[in-house]
Amino acid sequence: MDQLQAGGSRPRLVLWRHGQTEWNVLEKAQGHADIPLDATGRYQAQQAAKLLATFSPRFIWSSDLERARHTAAELARLTGLEPVLDKRLREYHVGIREGTTFAEFRQQHPDVYEKFFTEENYRVPGAELPSEVNQRMKTVMMEAALTLRGGGTGVLVGHGAALRNGLMAFFDAPAHMREMFAGMANCAWTVLEEHPDRGWQIIDFNAQTLPNTSVPLADDMPAEHDT
Repeated sequence: MDQLQAGGSRPRLVLWRHGQTEWNVLEKAQGHADIPLDATGRYQAQQAAKLLATFSPRFIWSSDLERARHTAAELARLTGLEPVLDKRLREYHVGIREGTTFAEFRQQHPDVYEKFFTEENYRVPGAELPSEVNQRMKTVMMEAALTLRGGGTGVLVGHGAALRNGLMAFFDAPAHMREMFAGMANCAWTVLEEHPDRGWQIIDFNAQTLPNTSVPLADDMPAEHDT
């Protein structure tokens, strides 16, 4: 995977999930709720930005929600780039799920919970349809890809569920293949690269290190951040 190293000429898209929040720890659905990074999330963003800066990105586009915006700011500080805020990179609007764990959601809305897991493209009351998220994410990713026609790297900062759905939509993959991909960890990233003959490919998924780097970010955390 040498092509991941800084200075590669092929177009690359980096999909970067925001750092940890208190609601991530509590396993609450965040959706469009503007939840800030916690201390660990801020540290994650600072450390990840040091690695992603080595890609020498041409641009940073970010969800306008605080947890993504402040994650993007760490990379902007190192690269001198001004992040472009784009609402299309927001997380799912989760409707009545917002602020609840899955256990609470099941207890409070058992019928909706059942449909959420069994009906394709089901709309939770007040939420976006999965197909609506797919469309907005695919659109912004395609725009980013077109911007990279001359080569270089673009970084899109967003949210776990929306980024995973966007990845599937970008490749026009069938919905059932979504379960092949585990959720992205806080502040992890996925790298897409355009091959001259084969088109766009996933060359790294849920990464927290660069190639030839053996120590993951979590293991590099000072003792006061251990939980």
